[in-house]
Amino acid sequence: MTAGEARARFATARVARLATADAAGRPHLVPIVFALVEETVYSAVDAKPKRSTSLRRLDNVRENPRVALLIDHYDDTDWDALWWARADGRGRVLDAAEPEARRAVALLSERYPQQRAVGEVLAVDVERWSGWAARSAP
Repeated sequence: MTAGEARARFATARVARLATADAAGRPHLVPIVFALVEETVYSAVDAKPKRSTSLRRLDNVRENPRVALLIDHYDDTDWDALWWARADGRGRVLDAAEPEARRAVALLSERYPQQRAVGEVLAVDVERWSGWAARSAP
């Protein structure tokens, strides 16, 4: 899979897995919804029930900005249809009042009308797109 194909698959995906690690290298993996704008992936803290709006993923990005995002397709009956795409980059935590964060929240609201952003926004500046597919795209 080319970098362009990996990015194109990201553009249409509805959910990704975000991998972060703290300063000591302890990994943390969570599913996220996101919006892709050029080479930046945005995700926001939303109003779903949580213990806090201070999330481990954001604390990790502040300590260690290197992150990875993964999307995939799995088909139990057709392993020739399997694929995954990954975005590696540097994360930034944006205050909700920043213009970039407000634009990201607007895009996320368009893409996911049920989402209600209530806090900071994660911006991941993608440095590398990669992926694999069992067969080439048509």
